[in-house]
This record gives sequence, structure tokens and C-alpha cells, in this order.
Amino acid sequence: MSRTAGTLELIDSKAVKSLVEARALRGATILGRPGGWMILVRYGTAERAIAGQKSHRARLWRHSDTAISFIREELGMDRFEVDAAEYDPAGQRTRRPDQAARLRQQREAADYDAWFRRQIQAGLDEAERGEVVPQEDVEADWERQRADLEIRIDSDS
Repeated sequence: MSRTAGTLELIDSKAVKSLVEARALRGATILGRPGGWMILVRYGTAERAIAGQKSHRARLWRHSDTAISFIREELGMDRFEVDAAEYDPAGQRTRRPDQAARLRQQREAADYDAWFRRQIQAGLDEAERGEVVPQEDVEADWERQRADLEIRIDSDS
């Protein structure tokens, strides 16, 4: 059977679990690809690549040790083949392109959340100490700022 990426048939993880429970797997192969490692399972006369849960493409493990752990822990096999003929470590991406943006957004959201919580706590602390500014003073300050702004606008025109 050809093991080129375009001709591999896929099997989803639920079907693989069913085969494991039925003890129907005859073997497994860790197949090297550009960018990682794929796992092929053999049952009956078929050999299929394990598909990603949502991608409908062959699942790719970035490191061989995680693929080995999957075979040992999930498939219950201690013996399997390794085919590294097409493995290309230069084809490995260090990170999914969308992952960097997602991590940056998460970090920004966490930073904003922490800042916001500090502001709320500072306000609560001031209120507890009686350091509350009366509403009339706030309104008078806004009126002064508005008047200053109107003067600046008029002088610029």
C-alpha cells in the first residue's frame, strides 16, 4: 500500500477507540512527514491514518515522543513500526500561525482585566477611607475643562 499523503485513507478517533476496545488492531506505524509524525493503524486488511478531531485531515504530532506515547497509552501497543523516510524536521512549524495571535489576545485581555480590577479596588479603597469627591465638584471640574476646550477651539480657528 502506498503511504503518500494524498492517498492515505483516514479513520476517526472514535473508530480507533472502538477497534482498541475490540482488540482488533494488528499493528501501528509512526510515519514521518514534513512537519511532524502521523500514526497509521492496521486492522483486518486496512491501514489508515488517524484523523484530527475537527480537521478531517491526518492528525500530525509535532514530536515523535508524543506519537509514541499515544500509541502506548491510547492504543495499548508496545511494539510498532517507525517509518522516517519522509520526515523533514525543517518542515516543522514552531507554532500554529493563529496561536501566536490568540496568545497575544489572551495576554492583552488578562492585562486589561488586571488593570481594571486594580482601578475598581482603588476606588473602593478610597471610598472606604472617605476620600469621595462630591458630585458637584466633579461637575464643576468638567465644566471648567469644557470651557477651556471651547476657548482652545475658538483660538485655533
